[in-house]
Amino acid sequence: MAMKQTGRKVYKTMQGKTIDMDLMRQRNELTPAVGNARVNARGDELGAGGKIIKKREDVMKEHYKGNAPVADEVAVKKKDLTDDWVEPTNTVKAKKTTVKKEDPVDMMGADEWVEDEDGNFVKKGD
Repeated sequence: MAMKQTGRKVYKTMQGKTIDMDLMRQRNELTPAVGNARVNARGDELGAGGKIIKKREDVMKEHYKGNAPVADEVAVKKKDLTDDWVEPTNTVKAKKTTVKKEDPVDMMGADEWVEDEDGNFVKKGD
């Protein structure tokens, strides 16, 4: 079966020159990419001196091997819901709860501490 060929990306510059983007991409696919990603334009991992350590195909296999595929979807038949309508019976009612507010001073035990003449807090009886 013949593959459908996509249209080539040919652009004209402001000066009237034509640029074939697909041809440029193919010519430069082994050129290292700009930045610190250490890959070329094709996606191969590069090592010292621009040598290919891992090919793009190996990188993709490793990526998809580690990630689980999406679960298969099961087709569900359309069902007329008007015939089988049942009123829901398991409704949940919210419980009202009251929170006893306590005095923050009592919670800290402030009645056990007193301030001495230097401004320090000490326990009662010390």
